[in-house]
Amino acid sequence: MASSGYEDHAGQEGETFLYFAYGSNLLTERIHLRNPSAVFCCVARLQDFKLDFGNFQGKTSERWHGGIATIFQSPGDEVWGVVWKMNKSNLSSLDEQEGVKSGVYVVIEIKVSTQEGEEITCRSYLMTNYESAPPSPQYKKVICMGAKENGLPPEYQEKLKAIEPNDYKGKISDEMEEIIKKGESKLYSL
Repeated sequence: MASSGYEDHAGQEGETFLYFAYGSNLLTERIHLRNPSAVFCCVARLQDFKLDFGNFQGKTSERWHGGIATIFQSPGDEVWGVVWKMNKSNLSSLDEQEGVKSGVYVVIEIKVSTQEGEEITCRSYLMTNYESAPPSPQYKKVICMGAKENGLPPEYQEKLKAIEPNDYKGKISDEMEEIIKKGESKLYSL
C-alpha cells in the first residue's frame, strides 16, 4: 500500500510542515506559484468550522476583486480541504501570500481528519477583522477547480458550486487568468 506521507510528518518537526488549504490554494498550480515545494498529502476535514468569504477591514481584495476565503468556528459544520506537505523554506512565502505581516490572516494550528479517520495537526490561516462579502466569479472558480482536481467529497463540491459570487466582470492578474484557462481545459477535457 502506498503511503501518503503524513504518518511520518505529524506536526511541524523536521524540514517539512503540513498546511491545510481550503481556499485558492486547493488548486495545485495556484499554490505552486509561490510555494514550489508543496506536495499533495491528502484530502482532510476540519470539524466544527465553516467556510466564509470576506474583505479584511471591509476592503475588497485587489488581487481577487471580492471576498476571500476564511474559516470560523461553527459547531456541527465542517470544511474540507487539502493537506500539503511543504518544505520549511516556503514558510515565509506562504505567510506573505496570506498577508500575515499586514494582519490579514493569523496562523493557526488545527487538527484535521483524513478520509481514513486519522487525525493530523496542520498549519492553516484564519482571517481576522473582516466583513462577509461574496467572492469574485474567478476566485470561486479557482476554489471549485482545486476541489475537483483533488477529489474533495462530491457533496462539498456541490456546496462550493452553490456559492453566489459577486458581479465582478473584469480581469484578475494575468498569471491567475492563465491558471484558470489551463485548469479549465485540463479539468473539462477529461
